[in-house]
Amino acid sequence: MGGYAVVFFVAATLTFALVPLVRKLAFRIGAVKVPTARDVHTTAIPELGGAAMFVGFLIAFGVASQIPQFREMFDGSSEPAGVILAAGVMFATGALDDLRDVSPPAKIAGMVLAGSLLSLFGVSMLFFHVPFSGADVIVLSPDLAPLVTVVTVVVFANAINLIDGLDGLAAGIVIIAGTALFLYSTQLFDNGFLEGSNVAPLVAVIAVGVCVGFLPWNFNPARIFMGDAGALFLGLLMAVTTITIGGRADYQYTGTTYFFFAPLVIPLLILGVPIVDTAFSFLRRVLRGQSFSVADKDHLHHRLMRLGHGPRRTVVLLWLWTAVLSGLALVPTFTSQGNANALVPIGALALMLLLYVFFFPGRKEAQAIAAEEAAEAAAEAAAEAEKGQVIDLGSRRRTGN
Repeated sequence: MGGYAVVFFVAATLTFALVPLVRKLAFRIGAVKVPTARDVHTTAIPELGGAAMFVGFLIAFGVASQIPQFREMFDGSSEPAGVILAAGVMFATGALDDLRDVSPPAKIAGMVLAGSLLSLFGVSMLFFHVPFSGADVIVLSPDLAPLVTVVTVVVFANAINLIDGLDGLAAGIVIIAGTALFLYSTQLFDNGFLEGSNVAPLVAVIAVGVCVGFLPWNFNPARIFMGDAGALFLGLLMAVTTITIGGRADYQYTGTTYFFFAPLVIPLLILGVPIVDTAFSFLRRVLRGQSFSVADKDHLHHRLMRLGHGPRRTVVLLWLWTAVLSGLALVPTFTSQGNANALVPIGALALMLLLYVFFFPGRKEAQAIAAEEAAEAAAEAAAEAEKGQVIDLGSRRRTGN
């Protein structure tokens, strides 16, 4: 664990130290988020915080390559180079969108390129198992494995990007989920299910480190946003961890964990909050006949705020849900308890959290305030739209159109 502690410290410390410099740079080059009707902020806040995270990742990864503990991951393997190149492409795609609006097809193209680079350098999903199917482990063919890898990258990048709607939300979720994935992967190592060359725990611990270093600047209140540069980059790291944990194990991890958990399911469960939000966003827009790129205010954090929870409490609630889902995956893995014994305390915590979400103290008063604020924001948005129409009409009259 000593090497992981060093890498974590480097990633967290460098990211924290670089944020002020990135913040100044963002102001200078105009990478600033101007508040809109969908935002909870009232002042412009610099973006591009993902630059500090990306540099922290690169240096921490370089430090890891010099530590003997990780020699097996780097010697004779092309995977570390693939992770770095794919992360660079994903960061560049997000940074370009932070500086100037990039069309959705162009952003998807960047994600596809990043996933393709991962596959080209060997970071690819090799096995797949569908729980309850009764089928043996499915070995992905050489022509199908790259496609599954790319789809995984696109889904995870969008998942983290969509959940990044409140101060500290995405960074906190990645800290919790990344820690759970790190612990799970080390448990697989101890049981002989993963090889020492697998980069999953290293990528997970670096992801946690950069988020720990960034979170103090992004929460209570946010002084900088990670932007698409940070969100897409973190999504890439979570995808890499999921692929190299769940897609490299040709077994069902039974005995100490739930009988229906295939290795791929556990990472998806741990990252359940952003995955569920992404799935509902897709279905919601399909049913409405809207483009997936159209922004709305129906994400999980928006719904919690409409229930009367403030932005800060909403973030903490979604952090707690991620922790509960992580516990659901980890508790039976690290204990000798049976399935029922492991489920009971986690189920009780989930029920308590669910009851608090809907029946918290002061619910009616908070909902009334939230409804009033939403009505005011809608009125302001309508007034701005009407003002724009009037200006546009006047301009047409002056030009004779």
